[in-house]
Amino acid sequence: MSNANHTIHATAARLTSGFDERAIRAISDALNPLLADVFALYLKTKNFHWHMLGAHFRDYHLMLDEQGVQIFAIADDIAERVRKIGGTTLRSIGDVARRQRIADNDATGLRAEVMLNELRRDNLQLAAFMLEAHEVCESHRDVATASLLENWIDEAQRRAWFLAEACR
Repeated sequence: MSNANHTIHATAARLTSGFDERAIRAISDALNPLLADVFALYLKTKNFHWHMLGAHFRDYHLMLDEQGVQIFAIADDIAERVRKIGGTTLRSIGDVARRQRIADNDATGLRAEVMLNELRRDNLQLAAFMLEAHEVCESHRDVATASLLENWIDEAQRRAWFLAEACR
């Protein structure tokens, strides 16, 4: 982007969002890795949903399907928050892979308990990443994004709770 185009973009972002360039960069830098993590966790949840085995197959299969829907539902909201404040967001699977902090799992033949425990840990990790992003948003007075994050933190903790209880 040329300096002139960058200046025009930065001015337009400030006018439409009320955030200065520093805030836009900080919030975008907090939300884009979070979006990558959401995609990584969604795909891992669906992977385990598709490859679930065992005596409680139906219950686990349905629970993971429900959790996958919930995880995927927040992806668009995260990306749109970045755009609403004047930032840019993820553009490709490669971009997701470069930014994700939640590890993939390509293993085969995993026991149900192993899958559920891994997803429990990942959901708790996602909640921690959301809390970090919340702190960035609060420091820049982005109450709209902070409010969304509060609900998503609760959802991630609830998913972790369900996964923990399923392993008892």
